[in-house]
Amino acid sequence: MPLIHQRLGINIDHVATVRNARGGEHPDPVAAALLAIEAGADGITAHLREDRRHIRDGDIERLMEVLKRPLNLEMAAIDEMVAIAIGFRPHACCLVPEKRSERTTEGGLEVAGDLARIADVTGRLTDAGIRVSLFIEPDPKQVEAASRAGAPVIELHTGTYAERGGGEGGELDRLRAAASLAQELGLECHAGHGLTYANVAPVAAIPNIVELNIGHFLMGEAMFVGLKASILEMRRLMDEARA
Repeated sequence: MPLIHQRLGINIDHVATVRNARGGEHPDPVAAALLAIEAGADGITAHLREDRRHIRDGDIERLMEVLKRPLNLEMAAIDEMVAIAIGFRPHACCLVPEKRSERTTEGGLEVAGDLARIADVTGRLTDAGIRVSLFIEPDPKQVEAASRAGAPVIELHTGTYAERGGGEGGELDRLRAAASLAQELGLECHAGHGLTYANVAPVAAIPNIVELNIGHFLMGEAMFVGLKASILEMRRLMDEARA
């Protein structure tokens, strides 16, 4: 039998990156979000960074106004972002590590070593009716800590898997084991970072992973084939891997 439908979340950050490179309002990340949903995206992800290098507060406001699918707000676990999230009340917030010097998120959130603070942030967001996800490494210690922190969802960082060429091997085994542990602990498991047409299938085939969040690669492909076509191809590959 086919596996349960795996959701596809589309990260629109880098539409905003292109916009901000020149200023002005074009290309519009909100328009990209609507097109992504038209192409079959199950939800939209946007990372509001402290330095506002791509997504801006106004983008989140407009997304909340027009989206008919869930908005997942990626953010650092800091008071400023918690206040913004509680003000907007998106469907979900994914807590990620954030360093101003990084080009993109470089790894998973350190939950085990910062459990009290992450649990506090998780609790504040949960009390506001926001579903909390923790972006972590596929490490049993971090998965167990995420459960103790009270988060109902984890998102496994697939960046190392992608950097090492994907396919079979140690990193894929780590993802499988972490997803299995998450299910045992009653956590919903997502995954993302660095996923492409070439490496998505083995991750999509992991039955315990119910959602993939993909952005940068698809925005790059969209320059050549269009956003709708790039998303449809990713959806096809995911469905084929799940069958």
